[in-house]
Amino acid sequence: MTATHITNARIFDGAQPLDATTLTLEGGVVTAVGAPDAPRDAEVVDAQGGFLLPGLIDSHVHTSVDSLRQALRFGVTTELEMQGYWTPEQRTEVGDDDTLADVRSALIAMMAKGGHPSELMKNLGEHDPAAGEHEGWQMPSVGTPDEARAHVQAFAEAGADYIKVMIEEGTTMGHPGLPMIDPKTIEAGVDEAHRLGLKVVAHAITLAATRQALDAGVDGLAHLFVDQRADDSVVEALRDADVFVTPCMTVSSSLMGRTAAHLADDPRVADRLSQPWLDTLRGSFNSYPQGTFQHVLDSVAALHAAGVDLLAGTDASVPVPSHGGVAHGASVHDELALLVRAGLSPRAALAAATSVPARRFGLGDRGRIAPGLRADLLLVDGDPLDAISHTLDISAIWRRGVRQS
Repeated sequence: MTATHITNARIFDGAQPLDATTLTLEGGVVTAVGAPDAPRDAEVVDAQGGFLLPGLIDSHVHTSVDSLRQALRFGVTTELEMQGYWTPEQRTEVGDDDTLADVRSALIAMMAKGGHPSELMKNLGEHDPAAGEHEGWQMPSVGTPDEARAHVQAFAEAGADYIKVMIEEGTTMGHPGLPMIDPKTIEAGVDEAHRLGLKVVAHAITLAATRQALDAGVDGLAHLFVDQRADDSVVEALRDADVFVTPCMTVSSSLMGRTAAHLADDPRVADRLSQPWLDTLRGSFNSYPQGTFQHVLDSVAALHAAGVDLLAGTDASVPVPSHGGVAHGASVHDELALLVRAGLSPRAALAAATSVPARRFGLGDRGRIAPGLRADLLLVDGDPLDAISHTLDISAIWRRGVRQS
């Protein structure tokens, strides 16, 4: 494979800007940062002062091959599936296809029979064969500690990269009174996952559910609670337990009725999306209109100030306007803007989509720019450390060193 030597770039390595202005990649990995001369016969790419970033990581999606392809068009080189079914064989095929974002998966979450996300399946089932109870397939559920342990064992053997657990009563989803897994059963599943060396990520969108997740010993939250502003006690508890949080503010705001029409109207987005996805961006869940989005922003600010690790995630799934406001790839850039609006610096927001999720999910080969790491790269015009919106000024994308645009 011919080497590529990128010149005249400003480089953000996933944690901080570097003084180096050149980067060399070959064989799918970065081979040098700051080398003055290109290797013999290398392709030379003049970045023309553009900003070079690690490929972005979306830490919460429900994805498909088409969605992985769409994500990559926006510089998202890895998606973390939080409910779906990606076998190790399927993930190997994705990993070998440089036209797709890479993927890791929780496979199927621990959930109560008839509990979340069963209430969503009516709309999603026709779009995603792994999403609902149809065609004779029943979503697995757990109701006892032994069933939780067996579930974790089964999906660990099936190749889950981490375990997801649903702690959802339904109010924020517009379906109050959904069945829930009891605390002892959740704890048994978490303990079994940890025994097997797997992290556990909890779906918890209320403060009460978050406290239950903390009591069970989970490693991360796939959402931030939206029913009230964070108080000092929960901020301190999350910090002291070293629990990471993927706020998914794009979907939190959608629950409250916000659309992402501003994204759909942005030519940098519209030119990369199909009409169904543009329609989805213009829609919203609107299942919790009584919520106050400023409380979510305030909670994110408090968590960041306390040193809680924040990860950029979107909860993007399928193109259905009633589940709208989010789209694969595009909404990561919206989430970055919301993180900055909440008080993170652009530098911290970019880390939330690169080095922080790589570290928290054990993806040691990506999320940063350094010799020996994957050549997953995003080149943008302008300076996103000055204005985060420049992340959408996409000039070039490389996935394992293969240029996409």
